[in-house]
Amino acid sequence: MSDRLRVACVQMSSGTVKADNLATAERLVARAAATGADLVVLPEKWNAIGSVETLRANAEPLEGESVQALSGWAREHGITLVGGSITEIREGREKLSNTCVVIDPDGELVATYRKIHMFDVDVGGHVYRESEAEEPGDETVVCVAEGWQLGLTVCYDLRFPELYRVLALEGAEVVTVPAAFTLYTGRDHWEVLLRARAIENQCFVAAANMWGAHEGGKESWGHSAIVDPWGVVLAVAPDEDTVISAELDRAVLERVRRELPSLANRQPDAYRGLRVG
Repeated sequence: MSDRLRVACVQMSSGTVKADNLATAERLVARAAATGADLVVLPEKWNAIGSVETLRANAEPLEGESVQALSGWAREHGITLVGGSITEIREGREKLSNTCVVIDPDGELVATYRKIHMFDVDVGGHVYRESEAEEPGDETVVCVAEGWQLGLTVCYDLRFPELYRVLALEGAEVVTVPAAFTLYTGRDHWEVLLRARAIENQCFVAAANMWGAHEGGKESWGHSAIVDPWGVVLAVAPDEDTVISAELDRAVLERVRRELPSLANRQPDAYRGLRVG
């Protein structure tokens, strides 16, 4: 088990044509692997993003071409891939899932997380109703990746600190945030929330965001970022299709938790009204 982990985040601007998105992702994953990354994170809905109709038309089961592509790329480059998220169709269910998978260097599926919090808001002159097409997941997920404990979240989950606290209590050392965080909210909230989640839970945060314009006039903020447990931004992306990377050191996490033991100093018995133990 290595105490150092090279993490890369892929930033891209996906559209409605799946084949084009897969080609872009393949190129950027190869670029990320070339940085020496052990773990590569893709954005939310990297294979197709847009209207409800677009999502339904491009939805796949986990055995579909997008996860198969992730498996091939992971195996080819010898990396672990956090496959951002895809719109998943599940047998016997009317609604879709916003699903993140983790693929190991052998190309095997090792974890599946379905986004818990649906983005149903009216903001910046746009209406978002994820629940029209998608249903929320109901399980938190922490898995082992490259010898590190990895917590999985997707986009709007970032606004729910209780989820991140649960992941930290379940052992997460790194939390990934594939996202298509909106331009309007991202300007003021994106970095603040990423740093807050890292500081509160004394863990690394790796956030791969969409950027640019999408179907229906909606835009994503970009600025993919990697943050350390002290809240220091180790890398941030410009406004373009790109890759950012940083080396994570477990000693930094251990030092922060030792010197400022806020996780250890919790008093859950006093937090009346909360179901988190």
